[in-house]
Amino acid sequence: MSEDITHLLRDWREGDLAARDRLVAVLYPELRALADRQLRGERANHTLQPTALVNEAYLRLSGLERMDFQDRSHFVRMAARVMREVLVDHARRRQAAKRDGGHRVTLTGLDVAEEAGNVDALALDGALTRLEQIDPDKARVVELRYFGGLTIEETAEAMGSSPATVKRHWQSARAWLFDALADGG
Repeated sequence: MSEDITHLLRDWREGDLAARDRLVAVLYPELRALADRQLRGERANHTLQPTALVNEAYLRLSGLERMDFQDRSHFVRMAARVMREVLVDHARRRQAAKRDGGHRVTLTGLDVAEEAGNVDALALDGALTRLEQIDPDKARVVELRYFGGLTIEETAEAMGSSPATVKRHWQSARAWLFDALADGG
């Protein structure tokens, strides 16, 4: 299956739009499940649904002028990053429209203390951006695990690292994010 996806990605890269459509059909259930996990902890009246998140991410990915996905892991990494961008853009639009603090996301997927409650998507994005400047590998682990929904093993494969290293980065990044978000920036 992974080899088929790699071939579809190669064919898409070479301009075959039918390969792009087949790739999306194959990966859509996985991307939909990712989006569902990301949005599961949202408030009941949240206006962005998992299908809309996947569709917006797909539109952004397919609209890239230069698409050079190497394999399934690379594609999922990019989809996770794009989904993060979609969520942040959605939060910014809501915040601008309502000035009510914006879109909220939970840190349930980060396994931090329950008292953290909901966190503003913009605050989380800002904290991840700061973490990226300090330690890009730890930020990438968070992006892949939290936004991409990958397991420790899948994250290790996607990063070309060992599961033990990913576990250390994951634990350290969660603690850093908890502190950064608790401090309010």
